[in-house]
Amino acid sequence: MTLLITGANRGVGAALAATFTARGEKVLGTARATPGLLPLDVTDPAAPAALAAQLGDIALDALICNAGVYLDKAEDLDSGYAPEQWAQTFAVNVTGVFLTVQAMLPLLERARAAKIMIISSQMGSNALAKGNALIYRASKAAALNLGSNLAMALKPRGIAVGTYHPGWVRTGMGGEAADLTPEQSAEGLAARLDALSLDSTGCFQTWDGRTHPF
Repeated sequence: MTLLITGANRGVGAALAATFTARGEKVLGTARATPGLLPLDVTDPAAPAALAAQLGDIALDALICNAGVYLDKAEDLDSGYAPEQWAQTFAVNVTGVFLTVQAMLPLLERARAAKIMIISSQMGSNALAKGNALIYRASKAAALNLGSNLAMALKPRGIAVGTYHPGWVRTGMGGEAADLTPEQSAEGLAARLDALSLDSTGCFQTWDGRTHPF
């Protein structure tokens, strides 16, 4: 199996790359500027298509859209949430996901039963609204909606799409108090990718396989 993982330079993305590599899969990891990884800045509209052209005529069995940012952890409702934060967050967490999927479609269609995994967050669930981190939550809600609609659009092409909450993970984004190591999250997410099929396309699940409310 050949996989492309965005944001593979740290955290859950790096752990996913290590997990699949240890299983003997061919992993193509991307990052903005990390030696040993394919260069991909998902905020550059031309970059995903350029990467697809660089990859040539390979067949891509799975695409894991993991690259993400969380810029508004400590924003104040009355004076925070600058327009630039909205633009940057959505450029990575939503538009970047779509443009990467769009660019990789020809490669995915060359494979048999290709899969797309979108790493979102339970913070994008309407059922868990908390009134904070408004930009991040809105971007992850949009990623959930994007995953659902891509699942409908791509099912006739034989491509399954799932959206996943990776858990509260001890990364730069999740912090040291989080429940899971990146390795634990990655092991669970790898199992979710294995289980993803056209029968379950459009799902929103946790890293350990529970169905999550939208």
